[in-house]
Amino acid sequence: MSVLFPKVPKPREWDYRPIYFDPEKEARKDKRLARLRHGAFREQHEKNMTELRKKKNSKLLLWLALLGALSILLYFFL
Repeated sequence: MSVLFPKVPKPREWDYRPIYFDPEKEARKDKRLARLRHGAFREQHEKNMTELRKKKNSKLLLWLALLGALSILLYFFL
């Protein structure tokens, strides 16, 4: 270490960048935070599974109705 010229750290520079309000960015941030709350993944999975069950049941009902209509048509025309 030098006696005549001691090492003195430079003062920190002031770097100011103003923060502007961006509604889209705030909405994305809120959406992400809402997804990360406790139990959100489980709730979303259960919601997806119920939707899949509803779709499956509606498709099954449609196919049963078509099969019934086809069997009635075959019975009367053959």
